[in-house]
Formats: sequence, C-alpha cells, structure tokens
Amino acid sequence: MTLNIRPRRSLLYMPASNPRAIEKSRNLPADVLIFDLEDSVSPEKKDLARNEAIKAVNSGNYPSKELLVRVNGIETEWLENDIKEIVSSDAHGVLIPKVSSIKDILFIEDILDDYGAKKDFSLWAMMETPKGILSSNEIAKASNRLKGFCIGTADLSKELGCSHPSDRSPMILSLQMVILSAKANGLIVIDGVHINLDDDDGYRASCIQGKELGFDGKSLIHPKQIELANALFSPSEDEITHAKEIINAHKLALSRGKGVITHNGKLVEVLHVEQAKDLLAKASAIANLGKGN
Repeated sequence: MTLNIRPRRSLLYMPASNPRAIEKSRNLPADVLIFDLEDSVSPEKKDLARNEAIKAVNSGNYPSKELLVRVNGIETEWLENDIKEIVSSDAHGVLIPKVSSIKDILFIEDILDDYGAKKDFSLWAMMETPKGILSSNEIAKASNRLKGFCIGTADLSKELGCSHPSDRSPMILSLQMVILSAKANGLIVIDGVHINLDDDDGYRASCIQGKELGFDGKSLIHPKQIELANALFSPSEDEITHAKEIINAHKLALSRGKGVITHNGKLVEVLHVEQAKDLLAKASAIANLGKGN
C-alpha cells in the first residue's frame, strides 16, 4: 500500500525500552506504530530504547503498518544518534517533539540529509507549544519531507497554563489552528492522546469530537484504545452508501446534460462528488489494509 493513501486512524505510542510491549505490538490492529524514544524512556535507557526500536522496525514483522520513531528533543544529546540510526533502518519516518518554528524543521531536515535519508523518508511534527501553534502554517510549508502534524495536548495545556478537561474546550482554538494549517497545506493531522484509560465515555467523546473537527486519526497510549479509534475514524456503511449514491447521481446528471442536481432534497455540486470519491478511496485503503496489503 502506498503511504500517500495509507489510513492513519490509530497511531499507537510504544515505549521502545519495553521489549515485551514491542513483541505484543506485532498483531495489534493500529494503523501506525510510533516507537517512542522520548517521554516514555528514562535517560539511562535511551541507548537501549534506540536499539530496540531499530530492531523492531527492521524485523519485517509489520508488513501492513506505517512505522515511525519519536526521537528525543532537538536540544538533547541523543537526537543526532537517534536520527543517524533511524534513517538507515526500515522506519518510514521520524516524529519530532515540540516543534516550534521553521528553523526546527530545517535543522532536522539538514540532519536527515547529512545521514542520507531516502527521499520518501518522512518527517512528522509534534505541535505542542504556543509558538508552534502560532507558527503552524509557516511550519507546514517548511519541508517537502513533512508529512503531518500530531497534536500534543498534555504538553500544550501545561505550556498554556490551562486546564485539560475531557472536552478540551480551553484548547479548541489551538486545535483548530493546527487543523487549518495542515489542511491548507495538504498535511495529515492527528489528534492528541486521551490519557485517562478508565474514562471510556470521555475517550469516545474525544474521538467523536476529533473527527468532527477534521482530524484524520487519533494518537493512542494503550492497545485497548485502538478498536474504537479505528471504528470512529473509518467511513461508516451509511456514509459509503451515500457516497456511492452521490457519485452515481452526478454521473447520471452529466449524461443528461445537467451540471447541478439534488439528491434526497440536498444540492449536489462538484465539491460533494469529490468528497464522496475521497471517502470511497479511504474506505478502499482501509479494506486493503485489513487484507495485509
């Protein structure tokens, strides 16, 4: 499956210093695995985590998954060694924490180039600082390697000094700014984690809110969150049926020399047809992913 149409409904963070967790990840239905070298790894285990992450992405055990590695921060002593090892592995890309400016992206891009990263090796940016949010549109244009944004709501709420309720109302403006910047520049945008694993209702509400806002998927911290994210960020059967009806009705109208039609009492324009085609392409990609392609 080509990465440009790959579903990214569920992105699961895996602590790379935990070989047992990595072993279990082989059969998890997450669309993307993020082997984490940053927050979940203590300083004395950074080298171990890096080695385990490289071993995992090179194992061949994840043929249908996108594999990312979240490296350590730009100002840390571990960053360059992280990137040096990752670019020569089978990872698809790196996730950079706390990106706050164009300079951060260009700095990482230079390191990637210095170590011979392939052209299709992708760069992802964590958007979790006030400066990063305010600069998100400029950041989105900074590099052809940049594939997408991942929101970091925990760090963002800390830096904003705001509360972090389940509806994330104090951060809605920040979320919308990042979504706008991503969509305006053709990037993927992924919602932040829901950290309360005992709050099933809050997690469901967060996923629904994220999809309604325009996020393409959800970042996760536990395997039990995967199933719901995959379900809620997938086109429903009703949506698929409606999309097919829109496309067929538009084809029929064109054959009769009509440019604008109504379907079930609603106006159908070209933009609706394009949306329907995009939805069906996403549904097809999800079906192919399920076949292990």
